Amino acid sequence: MPAVLSRKRLIRSASRPRRQAERTEATRQRLLQAAECIFARDGFEASRLEDIVARAGYTRGAFYAHYDSKEDLLFDLMERFVNEKVGNLRAILAQAGDSVGRWQALRAYYSRMACDRRWALLSMEFKLFAIRHPAARQRLALRYRRLREPGLTLMTQLLEEQGRDLPVSIHAATVALGAAANSLLIESLVDHKALSEKEIPILLSLVFDAVLGMPSRTDRR
Repeated sequence: MPAVLSRKRLIRSASRPRRQAERTEATRQRLLQAAECIFARDGFEASRLEDIVARAGYTRGAFYAHYDSKEDLLFDLMERFVNEKVGNLRAILAQAGDSVGRWQALRAYYSRMACDRRWALLSMEFKLFAIRHPAARQRLALRYRRLREPGLTLMTQLLEEQGRDLPVSIHAATVALGAAANSLLIESLVDHKALSEKEIPILLSLVFDAVLGMPSRTDRR
């Protein structure tokens, strides 16, 4: 009997860290969902921590148990967006076949990227915050650069497969592509009669071709 009780205690002890991790992740997820809504409604700087925790159903104490500041919450939210995007893109590329197929899949994915209103608005809020806080700009830029690394790795791999060289750095190319997608969506949100959502994918395809080019089937490797 003592041996049986001992095994049960060991099982319970082993399961505690897992349950705690699950509760922590659930709390973070609710805070992130609330923050996304409040940031989109009020803007990052104008948003109040009280509104975020109230929407999530927690207290300020619960917030500070998981995050040191509202800025950390924004970065966590952005990092999860980026990881989700990169994960989706990897799945799409894995099904695309040869290197030309993967390149065309990347082009199609990029042309649809501006449909993600959440990411465009969140990215704009972050950049406005960085611009308005010069003392923190370098630190924020370094963190943002880290968020772009997975996408840069994928792009570099595709360029190497095609044996292609760019007239600018891969960093500059990806920044230009992201800036074009976000800017077009924001312009459409401001005045959809001047720029409709249907026109954005067409324009982004042209931007992609101008920055990265589009290989023909004779380039297959």
